[in-house]
Amino acid sequence: MAQKKSTRNPSAMKRHRQSLKRRALNRSKKATIKTVTKKALTLAQSGNAEEATKVMRYAESLIDKASKGSTLHKRAAARRKSRLMASIHKLLNPANA
Repeated sequence: MAQKKSTRNPSAMKRHRQSLKRRALNRSKKATIKTVTKKALTLAQSGNAEEATKVMRYAESLIDKASKGSTLHKRAAARRKSRLMASIHKLLNPANA
């Protein structure tokens, strides 16, 4: 007995297309956050406090925007921001750390 070929559900195909688009956007946002975070840390290591804080604020903004959507969980975003601030303050003020 020959088996009937299963049809592809149009709604499932659309959901798959949507998931691929969302995955690409989320990966792009996360990569940007990582790049800006590393830039802030390298500026802090070089002792450029003003630029480091400016870039740190930009990184915070990107993290907040990512957590507003479904890219980052809100607690993961809070953890990233906290660790970023702590490490930058430690690098800029080694005597207080």
